[in-house]
Amino acid sequence: MKYLATLSILLITAFTNTAFIEDYTPQIAEPEWHVKLQEAQAISKKTNKPIFAFFTGSDWCGWCMRLQANVFHKPGFKAWANEHVVLLELDFPRRKQLPAELAQQNNELRAFFRPQGFPTVWIFNMDLNTETNTYEINALGNLGYPRSPQGQEESTFIANANKILQNKGQQN
Repeated sequence: MKYLATLSILLITAFTNTAFIEDYTPQIAEPEWHVKLQEAQAISKKTNKPIFAFFTGSDWCGWCMRLQANVFHKPGFKAWANEHVVLLELDFPRRKQLPAELAQQNNELRAFFRPQGFPTVWIFNMDLNTETNTYEINALGNLGYPRSPQGQEESTFIANANKILQNKGQQN
């Protein structure tokens, strides 16, 4: 009988807690990660924010996973990204196959930016040249995994990204 009463209390508590969790709305909106360059470019043009291209190996790159866990999934980065950049993920998986069009796009951007390793982030602007009907990329700078004490990766990464964004106006 004691067991049944304890079980009942646990179940009531679990269902009650679950109801509160479902009603909770995070204070910081999740930033939207795009995978298609044209979508990111259209939003970039509309919002006047540069593109933040994350070169990753989602299913094999340990440092990429650490960057996501220690920086991209943190509230400070999410707030920063929502305010300053348009996020674009360029994935190079080994255990899954991307759609051909997406793989081609990612390979073309890898050939253009030539990342020296993974993870690499390039921040850039991209505009359509109406005379030649081609896109022109203005690379602002690149980042890798931040060199910082454990627990300070997010703040170091954001500070480094802000340095790149501060130079944005000087390159135009």
